[in-house]
Amino acid sequence: MGETPFLRMEEIVKTFPGVVANDRVNLEVRHGEIHALLGENGAGKSTLMNVLYGLYQPNGGRILLEGRPVAIHSPEEAIRLGIGMVHQHFMLVPPLTVTENVILGLPGARGILLDQAEARQRIQEIADSYGLEVDPDAPVGTLSVGVQQRVEIIKALYRGARLLILDEPTAVLTPQEIQGLFTVMRRLVADGRNAIVFISHKLDEVMAISDRVTVLRNGKDVATLETQATNKAELARLMVGREVLFRIEKPPAEPGPVVLEIQDLVVRDDRDVPAVRGLSLEVRRGEILGLAGVDGNGQRELAEAIAGLRIPEAGTIRIQGQDVTRMDAGDLLRFNLAYIPEDRQREGLVLDFTLSENFIAKRFRRPPFSVRGFLRHPAILDFARRLIRRFDVRAPGPEVEARKLSGGNQQKVVLARELSQEPDLIISAQATRGLDVGAAEFVEQQMLAQRARGAAVLYISNELEEIFNLSDRIAVIHRGEIMGVVRPDQVTPEELGLMMAGIRREGAPATESPAEPVSSNPGGHP
Repeated sequence: MGETPFLRMEEIVKTFPGVVANDRVNLEVRHGEIHALLGENGAGKSTLMNVLYGLYQPNGGRILLEGRPVAIHSPEEAIRLGIGMVHQHFMLVPPLTVTENVILGLPGARGILLDQAEARQRIQEIADSYGLEVDPDAPVGTLSVGVQQRVEIIKALYRGARLLILDEPTAVLTPQEIQGLFTVMRRLVADGRNAIVFISHKLDEVMAISDRVTVLRNGKDVATLETQATNKAELARLMVGREVLFRIEKPPAEPGPVVLEIQDLVVRDDRDVPAVRGLSLEVRRGEILGLAGVDGNGQRELAEAIAGLRIPEAGTIRIQGQDVTRMDAGDLLRFNLAYIPEDRQREGLVLDFTLSENFIAKRFRRPPFSVRGFLRHPAILDFARRLIRRFDVRAPGPEVEARKLSGGNQQKVVLARELSQEPDLIISAQATRGLDVGAAEFVEQQMLAQRARGAAVLYISNELEEIFNLSDRIAVIHRGEIMGVVRPDQVTPEELGLMMAGIRREGAPATESPAEPVSSNPGGHP
């Protein structure tokens, strides 16, 4: 396709009140290339791509497509120029079919009338060309997350996209779905006409799929490297400005009394279908019990039942020996329970509240934040500033609204609020989802500090490496049932993957006593 790059973004500047999100950033993407965009949360990756997609207007710099300067004032203009974007949170209407979602908002060949048969045929051709297996007539709400992502890609290709932006595309996919996505990505760029910008915080994936990598830090581009000429350690150092530990050493666990006891629990989901089926677990003081499983196998419903946000149909939940099965979240405050939900924006924060208000959301009636029913703003602000420093929240100050922070910094606000209470029991659901390697390391260190303090931690994660790193015991969940509880030094990732697929491990009981100290150097890590 010649020497002219597909895309050049030159000296891009984008500012918000009090924040320089992009500071003279340069990015070059070649034809036929998968170009990874790396950086810490808040480094400016999504802002830069939102400028390219027309969602934001830059304060400076210029964009060239195949050597031609362009002005992109809206997503509609970006689409006309052949730029498509698949967002981390899909933009699909669940009751509509695949075909209806793909053509939604497009003018028909006959005015307002849409030829769905013709559209269906074209969708099938796109799917066949790139290995995007999908049923054009299936309602989107019945599809797995991985298939829904294919629909988003088809939607962009249907509109003529040649430059595809994938924003954290593997965040909610199974390992098998990730490999399928990578196969699709390679097919998309194989003929040299198209290109992909791949935004990810997972360094293993960047090394596996990208041709080149551009690293952003504090709003600036600090390096563009050939992927084959670098490694995970160098990329992590460029991202965060320091060396990063990929495997955290932890002392042997010394489990104490049972803090959380679950017996024969049955919980229904929002469709009134059983999501947790006769599940039993124990978590002890001073241990981390990792809960591994493919997303959507009852993890959310289990966490919400423990946190008092969903009433179980049957079974019992005991915290420190007391039956809390039918208590709500307000009642559970006296048990010193910390809950880190998997959806930080909908469940973890009030986005229109300031950081100060979010930090005291569970304690605003207590001293020193409130006296005789009146809030004490100096005490609240002082507390907020201390948490911002302690948890390294990148924000202009405590009075900024939570919605104005990056996703990773929003997660740090949730962590700061929950862990600063020195809880006795922590329910953590996908605490590192969407976090860069430095922020994920910070979360893991915080969890180990809570364990050392004597907290009982139920750590729910889809990241197997994280589960192996942190857990003293690992419980595997499949379709709401426990396939077994094992120690990380007694199982391989492959065996764990089989259990996640519903195959019980021979000799693995449904429960396992953690009375003896657990090795701090588990074998068989990913």
